Amino acid sequence: MTNPTATLLISCPDQRGLVAKIANFIYANGGNIIHADQHTDFAAGLFLTRIEWQLQGFNLPRDLIGPAFNAFAKRHEVFAQPLGAKWELHFSDTVPRIAIWVSRQDHCLFDLIWRHRAKEFVAEIPLIISNHTNLKGVAEQFGIDYHHIPITKDNKAEQEIKQLELLRQYKIDLVVLAKYMQIVSADFIKKFPQIINIHHSFLPAFVGANPYHRAFERGVKIIGATAHYATADLDAGPIIEQDVVRVSHRDEVEDLIRKGKDLERVVLARAVRSHLQNRVLVYGNRTVVFE
Repeated sequence: MTNPTATLLISCPDQRGLVAKIANFIYANGGNIIHADQHTDFAAGLFLTRIEWQLQGFNLPRDLIGPAFNAFAKRHEVFAQPLGAKWELHFSDTVPRIAIWVSRQDHCLFDLIWRHRAKEFVAEIPLIISNHTNLKGVAEQFGIDYHHIPITKDNKAEQEIKQLELLRQYKIDLVVLAKYMQIVSADFIKKFPQIINIHHSFLPAFVGANPYHRAFERGVKIIGATAHYATADLDAGPIIEQDVVRVSHRDEVEDLIRKGKDLERVVLARAVRSHLQNRVLVYGNRTVVFE
């Protein structure tokens, strides 16, 4: 990347003048802001913002930007409040490393790999983990390491230790559950919280297994897909992306599944791209996704 940028994601108690204060921190250090967006959640009393600026000509070296902003934030009472005040700093030329977890279905896996090869998002995909061997050939086709770790209710804790070790070994930044079809334990998520899941339903409708069958039985006219961060609560994590498609009384369960797979590909890809571009700010169990 010839013109790298830095991005700050900030959530803090709302007060007057925050946009000017943050922009002035960047301006005072010689930065040129190229993107800025903000949102105020009045019910929560929170100000949320994403601000991106060019590193070329910026007076502070990268390793000092974080400490400098932290010192700046502490000078302003609103930032220093212990509740609700947090910030993240990211650099555009830092290439995240993704592990894709799969089961037997390949549509989301293929889609992510194709989009990656088409340079739709910047990342490395060095690792695929699965509880089945069905998709090992896909990994071999694209030169990605594949690890088969079968999961049962009796060996789950032991196998999750192996999964965590692989994430450390491959220096993984993000796990994408691309139709993994297994529940990740609360203990695992506590140790590695950066997990995006695709759920084949427009949440909060039809949580859990077999949502298309239940949607068919209910006679719905719209089906959807939801990409969200995994939490200890099943299919209840902060939502990143959703979409829907119409169905009719003529559609059978197989038609709903076919249409749903198309949605799952697109919704998951959008969520992963937004995350990798540092456009998602989580607060509570909600997100702001900056355009």
